This record gives sequence, structure tokens and C-alpha cells, in this order.
Amino acid sequence: MWKPEHRLAADRSGLRYPSDLNDAEWALIAPFIPPARRGGRRRSVNVREVINAIFYVLSTGCQWQAVPKDLPPRSTAHFYFMLWNWDGTLERIHDTLYVAMREAAGREASPSAAIIDSQSARASQKGALRLIRRGLTRARRSPAASATSSSTRSASCSG
Repeated sequence: MWKPEHRLAADRSGLRYPSDLNDAEWALIAPFIPPARRGGRRRSVNVREVINAIFYVLSTGCQWQAVPKDLPPRSTAHFYFMLWNWDGTLERIHDTLYVAMREAAGREASPSAAIIDSQSARASQKGALRLIRRGLTRARRSPAASATSSSTRSASCSG
């Protein structure tokens, strides 16, 4: 049940976009952001704004080209998104927040049960490998459809 403190914590009216991080959310995520590489030019981009741009794209479902101008350039946001996806930063953030939310709700850190519906079970039994195999192999032609095999068969049978 929603209580006044829950509504206050979920209020996003003071933010520029509903997907932007508030200070408490940034405090949770900031320790997982890798520091800038040593050597070379200093990082000039605000990493919190990069995360706001990534969250904007993920929450609205828009294309990278549609990122608003007041957020970092789309190329910068996309670069960091791909980098953090590749090096596992996004997965570490997700896993840590997932465990923290389950523990805050009074549940175990990892689920103890899973639900699989019958449609999912049937789809996995059929398996995609067979479909992929069928798509990659050449279609077999019947001997009757080939003039070469029918003439060879008739020549070998007559003699």
C-alpha cells in the first residue's frame, strides 16, 4: 500500500526528465562507475549526465538520434553505454541494485523459485537449433524432380 513516505520517495516532479537520477539514486550508482583511464586527456564529460541520457533512451524507447540537446551528445552516451555493457559495469549495477531491493523488501537475495508457463516449456522443447539447422542446410530435391537422376535410373535399369 502506498504511504506518504513512498509517494515522496517516488516523486520525480523536481527532475528535468522522469528518467533522470535523483541524488539518492546517484549515490547508489556512483561507486560502480569506473574511473577515467590514466594518462591522456582528463574526462570532460559529466558521467551522471551520461547515465541520465542512457536512462532517457531506455525509458522512452527513443532512438539515440532523438536524445535531447541538453543531455550529452548521443555519440558520447552511446559510447559509454556500449563500453559499460562490454566491461560488465551495467550488469554489476543491475545485480547490486536487484539484491538491495530484494533485501529491502524482506526477501532473500536470490529467488528460490521460478515460474515457467506451459507455452514457454513447449517452445523450448521444440528448440531453435532444429530451425536454424533447417535454414542453413540445402533443400533436398526428390529423385523424380531431377531429369538427370531419372535418365540415369532408366538407363541403368534397362541394361
